[in-house]
Amino acid sequence: MSTPNFLLSNGKNMPMVGLGTWRSPPEVITEAVKDAIDIGYRHFDCAHIYGNEAQIGAAIAEKLKEGAVTRDQLFITSKLWNTHHRPDLVRNACATSIRNLGVDYLDLYLMHWPMAYKSGDILYPTCPDTGKAVFEGIDYVDTWKAMENLVDCGLCHAIGVSNFNEQQINRLLSVAKLKPVVLQIECHPYLRQKSLITLCYDNAIAVTAYSSLGSAHTPYEKPGAYPLLKHPVILEIAAKYERTPAQVLLRYQTQSGIIVIPRSISKHHMYENFKKIWDFGLDNDDLQAIDDLDCNGRFMTMKAAYGHPYHPFEQEAPKQM
Repeated sequence: MSTPNFLLSNGKNMPMVGLGTWRSPPEVITEAVKDAIDIGYRHFDCAHIYGNEAQIGAAIAEKLKEGAVTRDQLFITSKLWNTHHRPDLVRNACATSIRNLGVDYLDLYLMHWPMAYKSGDILYPTCPDTGKAVFEGIDYVDTWKAMENLVDCGLCHAIGVSNFNEQQINRLLSVAKLKPVVLQIECHPYLRQKSLITLCYDNAIAVTAYSSLGSAHTPYEKPGAYPLLKHPVILEIAAKYERTPAQVLLRYQTQSGIIVIPRSISKHHMYENFKKIWDFGLDNDDLQAIDDLDCNGRFMTMKAAYGHPYHPFEQEAPKQM
């Protein structure tokens, strides 16, 4: 069964399952992307900060040369990193990702975070005394206006944001010439984000979920009483439908219209994540049981940027479970 597309507000189709590439080592990602294309993946979620765009580009180039896929069949996302928020740096940052990926344009370019770090080539500028990120006083609205120009000049078909909160989305909508087409956020049963997702749907903004399988290998926080893939509720539902826990978690999102980008370098797992989630549906009782796991439990807290005036969720407090 082929993967459905989500019709974006700019009229373009975005495949509802993509391959996430965060924390995929450069030495293995080329082969993984080639395998993914062979399986049927057409959506690839990339970012400059991941440090592997050139290796992803090598895989795409090889598959294009083979004739296995054409550029217009692919949906490629990249992201503007925090050290390139200064408006005069935005175009070159986008062009660098395009060059590394070996393509002529991006289907989607996201502002990775609303916080600006000190501009320059050091991707994690850090204060030696505090260990915290070094900030720069750049308003994400000004960065957004520079990103709008990328669409006007054809470098991107669409632009969006990642890791923004409700107040930041509303503020952006109030001033944007081009409204964000996509919001990418951490989203899984421990962190449902229903109010934020409702805001997006009300404004024709598609939602992409990262860490939808619970980010078991995250170096950051570990919310919840169990790893999501081992939670008794998820295991019970997986057994009921004769599916893997990962397939249940991915179907949980896509059944709500949320795009998913599970990361894997295993051909078997990529196949399972891509091919095996469309021929079943979770019933309402099971959806509610998964909903009830919500504890506002966030894996990606970005504590190094605490204190930044635009940090999107520094003030959040997880519910006690």
